[in-house]
Amino acid sequence: MDSLTHIALGACIGEAFAGKKLGRKAMLWGALAQSVPDIDFIAAFWMNSVNNLLAHRGFTHSILFALIITPVLAMTAERWHRPHNISYKKWSLFFGAQILTHLLIDVCNSYGVGWFIPFSSVRISFNILYVVDPFFSIWPGMAALALIILRKRNRHRKTIWRLGVLFCAAYMLYALVNKTLIDGSVRKRFEAQHIVHSRYFTTPTPLNTWLWYIVAENDSGFNIGYRSVFDRQEKISFQYFPRNKNLLTPIIDHEDVQRLIRFSNGYYSVEKWNDTLVFNDLRFGQIVGWKDPRERFVFHYFLEHPNDNTLVVQRGRFAKWDWDVAKSFIRRIEGN
Repeated sequence: MDSLTHIALGACIGEAFAGKKLGRKAMLWGALAQSVPDIDFIAAFWMNSVNNLLAHRGFTHSILFALIITPVLAMTAERWHRPHNISYKKWSLFFGAQILTHLLIDVCNSYGVGWFIPFSSVRISFNILYVVDPFFSIWPGMAALALIILRKRNRHRKTIWRLGVLFCAAYMLYALVNKTLIDGSVRKRFEAQHIVHSRYFTTPTPLNTWLWYIVAENDSGFNIGYRSVFDRQEKISFQYFPRNKNLLTPIIDHEDVQRLIRFSNGYYSVEKWNDTLVFNDLRFGQIVGWKDPRERFVFHYFLEHPNDNTLVVQRGRFAKWDWDVAKSFIRRIEGN
């Protein structure tokens, strides 16, 4: 998820842990702990775009990193606040819970998380939440803001942090229910519409958990479509995109190309835009695909012009959005 959501949720958990004893300092520790795995952004200062893609949500989002950093943070906090009556064990449980919560939330997005690095390079992704979902973030955000404003001894503080955490968790469960319903519907449509595939995934479209993006892979390419939990028609309209792997033949052994393929988990296609070779990672969706099913993919990397790839994951995500596009998006969520 986005950094602000992690900070707000961490602050709420910090209040739950030691708000009465430490006051707002507990919220600061919580916000810090939730933010620690994202120190991997520093890698962007010396790595190229491709290496940074794999570094982000890599080792600092691994279980091993959690096991290493938790006692470091616990020891630091325990010594910082002496004298106090919070044991090292309790500090460890607090920081461990914060780091693992961060790892669990991030794995719900399509980017993928390297839980098992350095023992395995496989990146895990549950595809339950969009990376920025206001309906998920608003609850801890409002709760954290209220906790900042209210006095330490205010009797409503406990209720507020509980609401911030519980509503956040309830929304995640709601998103999981929606994904389960969508996956069941999609599998039925694959069979009914004779969509041959070796594997597939569904993931939410921007800012919601009602309209889902579908990618089904076969030997030569991908069928891509959209499905809303409110759709009334049975049929799903799929568009076919060839993989065009043959276009990579002259450069297939290049290190950056191999890393892009690994990062995409094999969900990629290659295109020629005039004289430029473009690598698409399909996991991140299309710019306004529900409106124009032949739209470009959000993640497109210029293989022959690497210096032009400064922001590839969300390139042009909202470039074509205006009021008419927003209205069409809402209508698509409401059902076909």
